[in-house]
Amino acid sequence: MKITDAQRRHRLVAQHFARASTTEGVVSSLLALHATDPATVYLSVLARARTLGLLDVRDAMYERRSLVRLMAMRRTMFVVAHDDVPMIHAAASLGVSRTMRARLIKQVSTLPTEPVIDDVESWLAATEAETESALRSMGTATGAELSAAVPGLKTALLPTTDKVYDVKRYVTSEVLVMMAAEGKLVRVEPRGAWTSRRHAWAPIDHWWPDGIPELDETEARTVLARRWLEVFGPATLDDLQWWTGWNKTQTRGAVSGLDTETVELTEGDGIMLSSTTFDKPSETSVMLLPALDPTPMGWKHRTWYLGEHKAPLFDTFGNIGPTIWSGGRIVGGWAVTGSGEVVTELLEDVGSTASKAVAAEAERLTTLLDGTPVVPSFPTPLEKKLRGKK
Repeated sequence: MKITDAQRRHRLVAQHFARASTTEGVVSSLLALHATDPATVYLSVLARARTLGLLDVRDAMYERRSLVRLMAMRRTMFVVAHDDVPMIHAAASLGVSRTMRARLIKQVSTLPTEPVIDDVESWLAATEAETESALRSMGTATGAELSAAVPGLKTALLPTTDKVYDVKRYVTSEVLVMMAAEGKLVRVEPRGAWTSRRHAWAPIDHWWPDGIPELDETEARTVLARRWLEVFGPATLDDLQWWTGWNKTQTRGAVSGLDTETVELTEGDGIMLSSTTFDKPSETSVMLLPALDPTPMGWKHRTWYLGEHKAPLFDTFGNIGPTIWSGGRIVGGWAVTGSGEVVTELLEDVGSTASKAVAAEAERLTTLLDGTPVVPSFPTPLEKKLRGKK
């Protein structure tokens, strides 16, 4: 079966741009929100849920706790539904945590440290135990607060060359992120504004009294592959492998037990669930999606919705900035100025109706931001250009 780019764009609009009335509804429709940049979570929701504000997103994460921030696919931060955490933890986070643990042990074993560590395994076990104990007594704490209470977290890796980037660095963040990926800690509300990157930590039993439920990793990968195909299919196996961070064997194994069909895509062979439908969306949605939104970051092969617009919209590390969408395609980009104003630039002619819709959406987001600047973690050429105008 041949699936055209137009069919895929219709399905993208229907699945990814559907109106939602709750933060949880947005997350459910997208499987997971990218959360490397804290602002992305809020802006991804507000783009799709027109009746919500910033406090609604915060309440879902930190009051209702129906959403959880965790390190998962590709060693990337995501926000996912509370009920999906056990599945994603087994399918992705545990593999990431094993890689992180091995890397940390190798670094501390082979690089000069301050203080000198003679028994790395014993040092790490003691540091983890002391961190969990300190966090339980504090309730919540930042990395800085924990490192002040746990000497092992202030262990430093010393430079071995005179390179500018080779500097003394503490293991605090690596240990805490690894422990979170293993399911021992959880990120909670950051200190400061909603755009802050200074997240605090809490013991995992604040969210799961008995710890994250354990699932079989192989079965969890199959469930995650099915859920991903529901949201992002049809797609190539390369797309799925890239998004999950699995190897080829894990990727093929995950889809082998699913009811799928092989299809022909512009990029080559692809797959989709046999239940996949291609109903044309009721409207051509205009969307202003934030940097690293899950829609543009959902596939490895992006030409069918990105076109020739990669250069101005991606940074040198492959991170996509804020994008303007019309008819299931990227047609421009946007940025937030220092005064909290959303400014846009179309990269192609989309007609007067869509242009007016873009302007209206920019005005709506400006009102919601209420003067809050959003400073990108990974500025793109177009963002730098737009921010420089103001």
